Amino acid sequence: MARISIVSPCYNEEENVEACHAAVLELFAPGGPLAHHEREHIFSDNCSQDGTVAILRRIAAGDAAVKVILNARNFGPFRSNFNALRYATGDAILVFLPVDLQDPPELIPEMVRHWENGIEVVAGARANREETWALRTCRGIFYRIVNTLSDFDIPENVGEFQLIDRKVWEVVVSHRDQYPYIRGIIASAGFRRLIIPYTWKARKRGLSKNNALRLIDQAMNGIFSFTDAPMRICSFLGFGIAALALLYAVFTVVTSFLFDGGAPAGTQTIIVALFFFSGVQLMFIGMLGEYITAIHAQVRRGPMVVERERINLDGTPPVPPGLG
Repeated sequence: MARISIVSPCYNEEENVEACHAAVLELFAPGGPLAHHEREHIFSDNCSQDGTVAILRRIAAGDAAVKVILNARNFGPFRSNFNALRYATGDAILVFLPVDLQDPPELIPEMVRHWENGIEVVAGARANREETWALRTCRGIFYRIVNTLSDFDIPENVGEFQLIDRKVWEVVVSHRDQYPYIRGIIASAGFRRLIIPYTWKARKRGLSKNNALRLIDQAMNGIFSFTDAPMRICSFLGFGIAALALLYAVFTVVTSFLFDGGAPAGTQTIIVALFFFSGVQLMFIGMLGEYITAIHAQVRRGPMVVERERINLDGTPPVPPGLG
């Protein structure tokens, strides 16, 4: 018998947490596909303002396999998920099961079977998405950018819905990142990986807490966390633009000697050049600022998450060997 840990972050999900708990419980119940395994279900609440906390307290009171972490405020989905992941004690860990069940819990038994056969990372890939064409297109562009710039492959359409072996978990939680991009950390670790395609379902209850600005922030974090290519691109562009400007200056001097009576040096050229180079400079400063912001967060070394309370959890999270 192996222990399977499942992590479910939540925020204002009073309409979904009970259904999520019931779906996982059914998998491990007698006669269920995972009845021969032990269950650990960790909920991490990101300071919900509705009835989510009360429901979680009731569930945990009647089910010792349910562990609950209550954050002191909303720290964002990645930090909350990563902090909860640190408490997992299973032999295999499902990194993320959304309480809205858009990633299907019925896929977990198949993931566990592959893990039992020696696959260390079993990742679900959202081959079909019940979402708008615009969002699908933006996600595809994002993955192409990340994989082009990074030194390793982050599989397209693979999120945090992944089952990882305990030794992979040790590598993942050893990262001391103030804004962890979890799918990127798992991909950078390596190990044997199998990808299972599935349909990402539309929400049945409640509203998604991921708005456009939050998705952009997560995408920027993914790009700047695992590559310095943007700064390299800025350097090359800077040299290229400087060279073009020098050539243009030479061209202007030459034509001024060869052609007389033309219009004086154009104001339009000056205005276009001014705004163009100002825009380039701002872009470069912005990219530099992204890295400085990340460095600033790492140097300050504040807590990733402040916990207000733990339920059915004792002490501090387990620490992998060599990290104490």
